[in-house]
Amino acid sequence: MGRSRYEEIAESLRQAIRSGVHPPGSRLPSESDLAARWEASRGTVRQAVALLASEGLIGSRQGARRVVLRQERRQSFEQLNSFAQWARAMGCEVSSRILTRTTRPATDEEAARLDTAPGSEVLYVLRLRHLDGEPVMVERTAYAPWVAPTVRALPEDCVSIMDSIAERADVVAHHGEHLIDAVAAGSEDARLLRIRRASPLLRQRHLTYTAAGRAIEWTDDRYRAGSVVFNVMNSAAAAPLERRAGPSVAG
Repeated sequence: MGRSRYEEIAESLRQAIRSGVHPPGSRLPSESDLAARWEASRGTVRQAVALLASEGLIGSRQGARRVVLRQERRQSFEQLNSFAQWARAMGCEVSSRILTRTTRPATDEEAARLDTAPGSEVLYVLRLRHLDGEPVMVERTAYAPWVAPTVRALPEDCVSIMDSIAERADVVAHHGEHLIDAVAAGSEDARLLRIRRASPLLRQRHLTYTAAGRAIEWTDDRYRAGSVVFNVMNSAAAAPLERRAGPSVAG
């Protein structure tokens, strides 16, 4: 399926922003100018501009020419992408190194999350992730016993474990559950991320499943403050809560 007109316009503007044609702090051309340039309606242009605003590339204020913002590393949960896939889509240079691989009994939480018997062996992997040459995330993952042999055989500098096991073992991540909170950096986090102990970290824990609902991994990712922004889109229509209008007030 091809791109819609507004997506084509958004992609052109996105590339212009990232290449420096529209540097941070500058203003985009007006909607009428963009509509004339693209021979499109102002409504179509408005959709394209709104898409860039949702990505954090431009300011979201209405009624004025949009200001180009300093680009954030913004990760969306709309699609289930690996860290490497997301980073490459952002135009970042991504690298990773597996620091330790340990086969050990699962903790109670790991056993519950991975739907395995308490005390059964899991593969625990400690990995350091880099973006554009700087350490940004410490990843601690427990892999289910059925996928552990494939992960154990991967090279230390494997950029994406999930992409690699999809290629080698035809194990594809289909959906996931994400828990997000903030924690203080412990001694190991501080050393690996080159920050002070007790510095704030953005933590994302996630459980990944196959299409059949089989758990693959339970991961604790800890991001250095300021290194990434998580983007969550939602709507009232998708919420399970029923909303009712309050009593009207006569004017």
